[in-house]
Amino acid sequence: MSTLIEKRAALMAQLKEKQTGLKAGEISDDDATAIKQLLDQVDQLDQQISKAEDQAQMIAKIGALAATSTPTGNDTGGQNDESPAKSAGDLFVKSYAKNVGTRLKAGYAVEFKANTDTQTVGDSTGAFAPYTVQTDTQAVFPYQRPLVVADLFSQGTMGASTNAVKYPVFGELEGSAGTVAEGGLKPQLHFPDPSWKTDDLKEVAGWFAVSDNMLDDLDWLRSEITDFAAYNIQLLEETQLLSGDGADNNIDGLFNREIQTLGQGADSDADRIFKCRKLIATATGFQPDGIVINPTDYEAIRLSKDANGQYFGGGFFTGQYGQGGIMQDPPLWGVKTVVTEAIAPGTALVGAFKAGGKVLRKGGLRIESTNAHADYFINDKVAIRLKERLTLQVKYPKAFVKVTLGKPATTTK
Repeated sequence: MSTLIEKRAALMAQLKEKQTGLKAGEISDDDATAIKQLLDQVDQLDQQISKAEDQAQMIAKIGALAATSTPTGNDTGGQNDESPAKSAGDLFVKSYAKNVGTRLKAGYAVEFKANTDTQTVGDSTGAFAPYTVQTDTQAVFPYQRPLVVADLFSQGTMGASTNAVKYPVFGELEGSAGTVAEGGLKPQLHFPDPSWKTDDLKEVAGWFAVSDNMLDDLDWLRSEITDFAAYNIQLLEETQLLSGDGADNNIDGLFNREIQTLGQGADSDADRIFKCRKLIATATGFQPDGIVINPTDYEAIRLSKDANGQYFGGGFFTGQYGQGGIMQDPPLWGVKTVVTEAIAPGTALVGAFKAGGKVLRKGGLRIESTNAHADYFINDKVAIRLKERLTLQVKYPKAFVKVTLGKPATTTK
């Protein structure tokens, strides 16, 4: 949270620098735009700080409950750690530590909920207390790209007895408002009769084997599950949500739906990305709330210059023409912009994600282990499996636009 607070303090310092000119009415249009952007960033940080404080309070309350819990009988050797689990790997290690005396027997399972789910966990003995998701920032690992696509959508859960969701899919908004005489016929605005679609839950899973000696190194096991195995599962999830072809066991991804498309044109990439706003509003009445773009394409837009050699997004020391502060990764057109390798270079996605789609999950990330696989028992090995079940619901495909970036190649005769 300290990093968030430091970022907020830096933004407030920039705002205070502009306060005098603002009070005197001596600011340019560019300054006014920069101030609005700074205020939007402060609002976003306030929301993140508030969320972090709420989670910290929940963690403290859960820790207090755990401190007064009934002993489980495994309270020796420091193995009865009742502190909240910080990650999937941490939860599994705590579970293993409590059951280490039985050497897993036939195996056991734990389930790590997403941070949007109700936090409930448990094993066959009911020994685990609730916990909340917390990021461990102490360890250093190889680069892993941020997994942010799923967070753009609304989030939902599936019932215990359901394995699919059936829902209406709406096309383009028809009709338009108009002026009418008193008592005259009013024009209708409506979505035509929807088609119906059923999306089954899909499973994203993987497993790896470890030896009994490896299990004794709990710190290694924690990182192996959290920072590699679980990350690999969620990386595939992100790819499937965007590009899954719906065949066999694949998720029917967003690019496989009947979303809008905008091809190359003579205008700039930034201009065509802005034009998606009108396309989405006209077709659905929604406004875009997210842009997904590859780092290569974002870099080209961010480093673009005007005829005088000035960066449109501000230079490396100051804003445009020396005015205002620097925004390292400013959003495009004020819309939340996700820069990620999840989308291929040359393509951008603009959408009303919260209104147009929803990621539905059944449970959380489930981690199971057993030494009963093949000849693992007699070879001192344990198989550890991770899996999650989810699907993508898209009621308004026209709330999304796939933009092909770049200009068409010129042909010569």
